[in-house]
Amino acid sequence: MDKVEAIVVGAGAVGLAIARAISSTLNDVVIIDQHSQFGSETSSRNSEVIHAGIYYPNNTLKAETCVRGKHLLYDYCQQFNIPHRAIGKLIIAFNPAEVQQLETLHQQALQNGVTDLQWLDAKQLKKYEPDLNGHAALFSPSTGILDSHTYMQTLLTHAQQRGTMFIGQTRFLHASFQVNHWVVKFQNPDGSIGEIASQWLINSAGLGAQACAQQIDGITPSLIPPLYLCRGHYFTYSGRNPFKHLIYPVPEKNQTGLGIHSTQDLAGQLRFGPDSQYIEDLDYEVNSALKADFIDAIKRYWPKLDEDKLHAGYSGIRPKLQAPGDSSKDFIIQSSREHGLPNLVQLFGIESPGLTASLALAERVHALIASK
Repeated sequence: MDKVEAIVVGAGAVGLAIARAISSTLNDVVIIDQHSQFGSETSSRNSEVIHAGIYYPNNTLKAETCVRGKHLLYDYCQQFNIPHRAIGKLIIAFNPAEVQQLETLHQQALQNGVTDLQWLDAKQLKKYEPDLNGHAALFSPSTGILDSHTYMQTLLTHAQQRGTMFIGQTRFLHASFQVNHWVVKFQNPDGSIGEIASQWLINSAGLGAQACAQQIDGITPSLIPPLYLCRGHYFTYSGRNPFKHLIYPVPEKNQTGLGIHSTQDLAGQLRFGPDSQYIEDLDYEVNSALKADFIDAIKRYWPKLDEDKLHAGYSGIRPKLQAPGDSSKDFIIQSSREHGLPNLVQLFGIESPGLTASLALAERVHALIASK
């Protein structure tokens, strides 16, 4: 049986960041993923936004790794010429009641260490974005966008330069700890079954993290949190982009989502979304009937929207830990302190701001391994 020092299950942004981080101290790291390419699920179906750390409760993993990860990510992109831009974000209030919500967000941001937010009244907002409709806004200058594919490719390249191997089309089947290592069983692309012995096992499978955990011997079932699939749809815009910044409404109740916002890629292509729709199965369909809801949401802040130029685009699915109507749930990083098993780290519920937080999450996983 082949032996390695670590197996990372899942080649999304977080799994790749973890592999890069731990390969600095471990040899023979292997990343496996059921898809042929890295980042084929949540990591490649999002807004590609570098979040500032505004929304999340103080002292949570989401808040701490978002704020820390933002700084790490900007530095990483700058150092390795990954396309990105600190484009800034406007969070819009449409009435006095929503201004109070903005004030609550502002206080939350300050508690999280985000100290650069700026208040804009309606007149100042018009100077920032003449086509916008709004009563007031918070401006976040440290919010940005990046080329997520190039980012993930760079993470993988750096891991591979340290000897890491990426094996696609490989499905995790089972793991058990035997004497001093994990025996990991997996299905090869040709359907055959293989086994690898590994000192460390990292479950960073995103949408599949709970399913993987259920196949790890010794895991107490109550430590595997429920998974709720939440699909977000995006619509693209074929007309001229009038915005210099990202445009967000106040977030949805319980932070199910951040509302149908206006974002853009580095070429300036305008897109809107995502909304939030809980679903039962993995399904990336974008129903064109949703267009009416998108039009209503967008016209609140952009009355000049040309409806004929709005088209169904793509969707992504968030691995949420909260049920519909439930309060927001935090990221989970489990180690032996929680589950009692040696050399196993599991990550659950890594949705937004997971892309922003990826380097900080990897830093924490690396610290768990380095402390052994």
